[in-house]
Amino acid sequence: PVFRLLEAQLQDQRREHEEEMEALKNLVDTMQEELEKQQQAFLQNLQLSPEAQVEFGLQQEITRLTNENLDLKEMLEKLEKNEKKLKKQLKIYMKKVQDFEASQTILPAERRQHDRNMQVAVQRKEKDFQGMLEYYKEDEPLLIRNLIT
Repeated sequence: PVFRLLEAQLQDQRREHEEEMEALKNLVDTMQEELEKQQQAFLQNLQLSPEAQVEFGLQQEITRLTNENLDLKEMLEKLEKNEKKLKKQLKIYMKKVQDFEASQTILPAERRQHDRNMQVAVQRKEKDFQGMLEYYKEDEPLLIRNLIT
């Protein structure tokens, strides 16, 4: 089983390598064709008069700039699409954040009461009275009677 797994991995790597080699060969062929075209254009340019050489050079530069401009326009369109997509996502996330914040501020009455009880309990724990007693004035006779007995 391990041998078969290794053999399968080796075959996959071999296949990937062959595909990469084929892609690189195609790229080299394309580049060679482009180089041959440029060499032919250069040789033709050398045979032209100086004025024709300048005109040919200008035509080549115009063609190059046009292609570059088209590439930049395509890139701009992609970036604008991406910007619109990101703005939509931002709106969705902003709505989610607002909904979450709203749900956090609107607590049920029970929870608010529970929070108040917790605060009161904490306050009582923090107070440390020794020898002091708080009472209502009308309860004073009852308190004195209870202390004496």
